[in-house]
Amino acid sequence: MLENMDTMTIWTYSLIAGALVIVIVAVLLIMLIAAANRVNKNASNIWDAGKQIAGNTVSIWMLNVTNRVAGQILETAQSINSRAESIDNNIAALGNALGPKR
Repeated sequence: MLENMDTMTIWTYSLIAGALVIVIVAVLLIMLIAAANRVNKNASNIWDAGKQIAGNTVSIWMLNVTNRVAGQILETAQSINSRAESIDNNIAALGNALGPKR
């Protein structure tokens, strides 16, 4: 088949084939860039959502600290209560030991 074609025809077909390959590669490259931009946009949305979740859940860590401090306050309050009861009992015992008022 190539024996019947002149040089100009072969060059023309070669240039057309090359141009077609370049167009196909360009279209694929544009599609690849568009897909990469979509991935970047979705990753940005995920990053923003992650930052919001982190901001919303930081208070949970603070609640753990609050619970620990509240437990320490409770222990101290119970200790104060037991000592106050002891003082009250000692005063009542002292009042009974001293007898009734005259």
